[in-house]
Amino acid sequence: MACLGFVPGGFLVKGGLGSASCGRTGGVFKGWRVRCSAASSLKEDIREGMGMNDSKEASDSIDVREILDRRISEAMLRAFGDSAADADPMLTAATKEEFGDYQCNAAMSFAKKMKQKPRDVAAKIVEELQIADLCTEPQIAGPGFINLTLSTEFIQSKLRLMLNDKDRLGIEKKNPPQRIVVDFSSPNVAKEMHVGHLRSTIIGESICRLLEFLGHEVIRLNHIGDWGTQFGMLILYLKQVAPEVIKGEEVDLGDLVAFYKKAKVKFDENDEFKSNARKEVVELQAENEESMAAWRHLCEQSRKEFKKIYDELDITFEERGESFYNPYLKDVITSLQEQGLAVEDGGAQVVFLDGIANRDGSSQGLIVQKSDGGFMYSTTDLAAMRYRADVDRAERILYVTDVGQAFHFEQVFQVARRAGFVSDTVSLEHVPFGLVLGEDGKKFKTRSGATVKLKDLLDEAVSRAEADIVARLKAEDREESEEFIRSSSRKVGLSAVVYADLKTTRTSNYRFSFDKMLALQGNTAPYMLYAYARIQGINRKVGSEDLDLPSVDVVLDDISEKSLARHLIRLPRILAELEVELKPHTLCDYIFELSQKFNQFYERCSIANAESEELKRSRLALAQLTARVLKLSLHLLDIKPLERL
Repeated sequence: MACLGFVPGGFLVKGGLGSASCGRTGGVFKGWRVRCSAASSLKEDIREGMGMNDSKEASDSIDVREILDRRISEAMLRAFGDSAADADPMLTAATKEEFGDYQCNAAMSFAKKMKQKPRDVAAKIVEELQIADLCTEPQIAGPGFINLTLSTEFIQSKLRLMLNDKDRLGIEKKNPPQRIVVDFSSPNVAKEMHVGHLRSTIIGESICRLLEFLGHEVIRLNHIGDWGTQFGMLILYLKQVAPEVIKGEEVDLGDLVAFYKKAKVKFDENDEFKSNARKEVVELQAENEESMAAWRHLCEQSRKEFKKIYDELDITFEERGESFYNPYLKDVITSLQEQGLAVEDGGAQVVFLDGIANRDGSSQGLIVQKSDGGFMYSTTDLAAMRYRADVDRAERILYVTDVGQAFHFEQVFQVARRAGFVSDTVSLEHVPFGLVLGEDGKKFKTRSGATVKLKDLLDEAVSRAEADIVARLKAEDREESEEFIRSSSRKVGLSAVVYADLKTTRTSNYRFSFDKMLALQGNTAPYMLYAYARIQGINRKVGSEDLDLPSVDVVLDDISEKSLARHLIRLPRILAELEVELKPHTLCDYIFELSQKFNQFYERCSIANAESEELKRSRLALAQLTARVLKLSLHLLDIKPLERL
């Protein structure tokens, strides 16, 4: 079986716990896989893995990087035989356009193995490299770098594929697709969503959209916190001070949060209340109808408020809270006990972990059942993994949570593997993200020190966007309808929040700043929305609606035309890398650079006053294709573009 190792940005992947990484991408791409095995396996992967012959490969596949990877591997096999069976092509994008499009660094590391000079190894690779249908003559630079420049004809052929496919831009769906569970957002009942839920919700949605676009069957799950001892405490308190609430009366979530805080204070200070609250939990666990009715009502009131935010952000998923897995918890414990994994320790049921030790050197334990018989979050997570693997038949399970939960997932992933709840063919991945900080670099809070409510944050973003739009309209002496201002403000404000989050490296903390995220300059949502609207304005002005894009022969005579075209055809590789690494900032960086290259192209190459009709049609095609790439990319980032701004 192929060794799939670690996924960049994930935690564990196929092949089981502790698999070694193999190859540049960890072998997760479905096109072909580098195997940690004998030479014949690699040859088989190279020659058969992509399922296409060379002539069909270059004409039908739009992922240039994948084609070149394969061609370089084939050349190394021809040049060095089985010695190159496990060699990494080490292909990277060129750092500067004058170096070409790609750089192969394989000769630098492979030369040590062959005990030859890197330039000599590079020369032998080039001699066997069959890429005349893709690139100009390869150039050997420095000590042994191989610079590859895509030919104009090849770039034009890739543009033609994109122009011929308005909706997918030449990007084929994965075949076969995977069933992928994405667990994200996960707020708690009776608590308002706060800025801490922002990243999980936005990152998870973007990942879902990307995987769905690539053809995978995605199961979007919201694992809300809807069960636990806190409900006994809250229900008891409401029975005492606001019985009408638990009997079905509508209640604002803010009021419910206030009740929860007061109940917590009483729980901490009053022993009698604490004892009775625990009895209420027992009633709830025994499914006492009165207690269950109160619990269902509290969940429903919270759900209504959550939905308002999800609707604002255009987020959809299936809710499966912690309570969903209650019927399966006892069986999890029984199974762990029968396998000798869960043992009694201090009255609790504990699974001692392999390779994870306490400070004194003893094996660290994961508690799966408390001494009083209560279950843990870990128990629920194990039940959920088992259900998702067995019932949902998931092949890949993603958990989008903050980086602080990394150790928790390391523990439960190990136990799930050892218990056989999840087989080695299923990929378990923690998708961690950093914190949202204030502009001062400290934890993001209100002036009073309270946690920032997500609803208030989104409303503030929209309000600021509206003030900015109104000010610009006044400065331009331009009039627009109230509906235009309202709609544009909402889209710009919400997009600014979403984009500011996604453009940040997922695992990093980032400083939240309304001023920076709403700026019209730099890598921001307003800049990207304006870039798209500007291109659409050009298309309307010049009349590209009547242009038959598939029939256009794109001319790439000017350096800015070729630079833009080269960047456009990189889209499939960006999405392929995002599928593995799950870091949306790479797509943000791509479209920001795309908009800059379009601006350079537009400044140098007149569209309306092009020297010939053929050139005008060609430049209109480049402009329209740029708009299509921006529109698709913004959609994958959960951002609605504006036709005019």
